[in-house]
Amino acid sequence: METRQMLKQELQTITHWEHSQKDLWFWEKLGRLPFQVLDKLTPKAVHRKLGQLLDELGSYIQSGGQYLVNEGKVLDKLGVSSLAEVPHLPLATMDRVCDELIDERVTFAQLQGAATGMGGALTLAVDIPALLGLALKTLQEIAIVYGYDPKEKEERVFVVKCLQFATADIVGKKAILDELSSFSNERGRVFSELQGWREVMMTFRDQYGWKKLFQAVPIIGVIFGSLFNKSFMEDIAETGKMLYRKRRIIEKLKQFEPGI
Repeated sequence: METRQMLKQELQTITHWEHSQKDLWFWEKLGRLPFQVLDKLTPKAVHRKLGQLLDELGSYIQSGGQYLVNEGKVLDKLGVSSLAEVPHLPLATMDRVCDELIDERVTFAQLQGAATGMGGALTLAVDIPALLGLALKTLQEIAIVYGYDPKEKEERVFVVKCLQFATADIVGKKAILDELSSFSNERGRVFSELQGWREVMMTFRDQYGWKKLFQAVPIIGVIFGSLFNKSFMEDIAETGKMLYRKRRIIEKLKQFEPGI
């Protein structure tokens, strides 16, 4: 049985994690060179894919698009038959299933990066949308694990905000945490507008473009592709787990302290 003190301690752990989020390393800052330089080095096929992803991400926010996940499979792992039952599960059960899903998705992303890295620039255009799609699906699965419905527009906005947080610099992270704090405090609130979804894609290219370009080199790309995809998915999954876990803990604490 979870106690108020246990939940408070878990919430404090997440707060420490939020405060520990640092600015980008030099390697990430290197990726933020002027767009004109990156444009010249980025294969045209990748440019086309990024343009398509902008449209698809906008479609995802509006309707879920092709990125909606199979809720039933996640519920089976949790041992329940409906999403309404999930909030009543122990936090430890949610954490265990979440960690299992993250391990599966990180491994898949790593293998995917290695496989597409073998083909150099030809397969790079395939890997980028596949990786982003996997990130969106993973965040949705994490949402379900903690009892939130990614079919609702407000949750799809939250998912994209998690993605944006994971790819932001320190200033951006602080701003997003402020937004998500308001989101948590006003249950059922839907952001009237989401200006950040295009920023997610631009930041994705801006921050990670140089790393992915190394993947365009045949054979060597196997190593870079594998390592990059693993690191990217670990960051995305950790962000999703921490931010969704925080919301669930706050909801559980309301049972003890209705005024939270």
